[in-house]
Amino acid sequence: MRQGWPTMAQNSDLNHRVPAESSVSAPLEPNSAYAALGKIMLAEQPLGQILEQVARLAVRTVPGAAQVSVTLLKADGSDPQSVAFTGDLAVELDERQYEAGFGPCMDAAQSGETIVINDTSRTELYREFAAACQRKGVGATLSVALPVPQRSIGAINIYGSSDVTFDDEAQEIARNFASYAAVALANAALLTSTAHLAEQLETAMASRAIIEQAKGVLIGREGYTADEAFAALIKQSQHENRKLRAIAEDLVHGAHTRKG
Repeated sequence: MRQGWPTMAQNSDLNHRVPAESSVSAPLEPNSAYAALGKIMLAEQPLGQILEQVARLAVRTVPGAAQVSVTLLKADGSDPQSVAFTGDLAVELDERQYEAGFGPCMDAAQSGETIVINDTSRTELYREFAAACQRKGVGATLSVALPVPQRSIGAINIYGSSDVTFDDEAQEIARNFASYAAVALANAALLTSTAHLAEQLETAMASRAIIEQAKGVLIGREGYTADEAFAALIKQSQHENRKLRAIAEDLVHGAHTRKG
């Protein structure tokens, strides 16, 4: 079996919660955050500490963020993992998604899409997850892919309180932040284990590619826009209680079979 990102039991250094007493709530200008990500000393810090810095910077940078977690995909194709988080609530909500097999942070990580829920009491997607958020006082969520060229290596998951909305500006800041963070994490992982990262990226690229193909099938067959096609895949994933990638694989395979 190929190695994935270490599990919590295997390597506690990769799973960090930013201490509650830290100054994570002090706002930070986006450009300052991007600069800080660019200055991370990759050769002088363990990967876990870098992940902690990413979470700490994100919760200070994205307007409306109350708690943040970082999800990374595993090289062996198993479920994603929360490897850094600024509070227990963030990782608790992440793990609900991992147990279900789908959710905004998982789907963002695997597809490269940005997924926003601006009212967890009214969303048509991820109803069970949204209900759990409501019970915990989370009114909005924003999941942004961590992109490197042509693929995603994970996602940053941002949780807001009941009076928060992640508007276009907040989403753009989050996407820009994720782009800088992805480069730092990819470089850090290269220093940690080149072969390990190569396997992880290969799996991530395959997941994203099949989802993009499935979106293309729906666009051509149903006349959907790209966003509508992705929403349709998410709905089917939840309706059938199956992972997004499995739904995409079946759809693409069916399309190829009909052509044959």
